[in-house]
Amino acid sequence: GYEELPTAVNITWSSINFKTILQWQPKPSGYFYTVEIHGRTSDVKRKCILTSETECDVTDALRNVKETYTAHILSVMPAEMDNFEEPPFAVSEKFTPYSQTIIGKPEIKDYSQEGSKLNVVFKDPLTPYVFLNGSFQSVQDIFQHDLEYKLYYWKDQSSGKKDVTTKSHNFEVSVDSGKNYCFYVQGIIPSRRENRYGQESMVLCTNVGRNILDEYGTEVFIILAVIAVAVITLAIVLPVVLCKCKKAKKARAVREKELLNGV
Repeated sequence: GYEELPTAVNITWSSINFKTILQWQPKPSGYFYTVEIHGRTSDVKRKCILTSETECDVTDALRNVKETYTAHILSVMPAEMDNFEEPPFAVSEKFTPYSQTIIGKPEIKDYSQEGSKLNVVFKDPLTPYVFLNGSFQSVQDIFQHDLEYKLYYWKDQSSGKKDVTTKSHNFEVSVDSGKNYCFYVQGIIPSRRENRYGQESMVLCTNVGRNILDEYGTEVFIILAVIAVAVITLAIVLPVVLCKCKKAKKARAVREKELLNGV
């Protein structure tokens, strides 16, 4: 009967860019799970009905991202689904997508360094939710003015880091002309108490004025110097050797001719 079935434990919400996965334990044996999503003001939605998995994508059930939800994970026997007896279930912690989903990595679309100006253009992460025309909404579309982005930048091979903030999708900062800079972008929601900082974009570096010594260090310079000395030495020694060989060959030919004439 239902009273003998174990209930889910270690229930966790995992959410990035509003794609939300519910996970729990243990793996069922001889029974199944069904997930119910309960909102404060919304109807109950069932997901992953009679699943033998221990995770469920509940993104579609959380479309009202400012709503606060709990998940009921029911332990059920398939033959008893139509019974009036309520199956045992476990209840998750509360989850509000708007305040708890993690902001994913921004995508760097373009960057350039001209003179003393570093320009960086980036793109918002997309969410699983779509507009009426079918295009995906970005995190900026959902968060609006609550979301801002920060550019962290520093002189290449230096530990001194600076930052600047924007609510648009591009940065323009003043840098030292002729020096290379590295940088990354990160989304931030200042109004949050937790999960305020999003994931960091990949780190990129400019290559203005970069030479082989900057790129590979003194080892390559030493190797190139040794090669240059070897080439110069060969260029000097080789003609001398060839000249001596030519003279020796000519002298040998003269001696052979004299010997033949003597005979």
